[in-house]
Amino acid sequence: MKNLFKSAVVIIASAFGLTTSAQTKPSENSLLWEVSGNGLEKSSYLFGTIHMICENDYNLRPKVKEAFDKTSKLALEINMADSNEIAYLQKAAMGTELLSQKLSSTQLTELESILQKQAGITVKQVDNYSMMTVMSLLSMKAFGCQNLKFYEMELIGKAKEHQKNIIGLEKAQDQMVFLGQAYSDIQMLEFFKNINADETKELVQNYASENLSGLYQNVTDKRFMDANAKKWLLDVRNTNWVKQMPDLMQKESIFFAVGAGHLSGEQGIINLLKKAGYTVKPVMN
Repeated sequence: MKNLFKSAVVIIASAFGLTTSAQTKPSENSLLWEVSGNGLEKSSYLFGTIHMICENDYNLRPKVKEAFDKTSKLALEINMADSNEIAYLQKAAMGTELLSQKLSSTQLTELESILQKQAGITVKQVDNYSMMTVMSLLSMKAFGCQNLKFYEMELIGKAKEHQKNIIGLEKAQDQMVFLGQAYSDIQMLEFFKNINADETKELVQNYASENLSGLYQNVTDKRFMDANAKKWLLDVRNTNWVKQMPDLMQKESIFFAVGAGHLSGEQGIINLLKKAGYTVKPVMN
């Protein structure tokens, strides 16, 4: 459980970030986009991540490596290389009160059943954790493998190797506020029921093929995200990030790596950047 908890902290920092919107889908399937024009001297790049994946399925394509090498700074949702951010997330991963005290007897029975069926653990083992941490643990188990790799952590390793600066587009504390606005504990419990290996397998297949519309079908199902959750997890955050990006890109070439779901949609980063006057085009294989 200790190792699972450490991994769960990483997932919390990027939870629900894979979602895409069907309102305005890019015509080309690509997880990597070049941002140019509007006075920029050098292009920057926008890369959509899946956050975690089994080691055997992990693939950082040559086009992504080439784009990364062209840039001078890595920008993530949260700067997971910052020990202060990690410390905050570790604290946030623990509940403010025991789940056994927070949930009703009926809800605890439901949670016990879900945990035993999907992860082989009990409520007693996660009693000190937040519902968000429980979600992370269940999500990891749904991948069905022992060795998970995290795209953000791999990129951080590459950035350090090449002495690139790393920044976050938001603070961990801000992200926790957004997550709290998006889901109640009761909604999270309902969400747990739908985390399973079949859903995760399809998600990974769509990510591997850079199928943005398929990813939308996977994650924006009503069982996972309603209009309120989309507002707080995607739209508000995308708007906040795009406000920062022009100044960052004007100074130097940036490699932005965020959950793939932030790329598409009417309020997605691609569309918002285009509205701001930038040329945003897919980098194909």
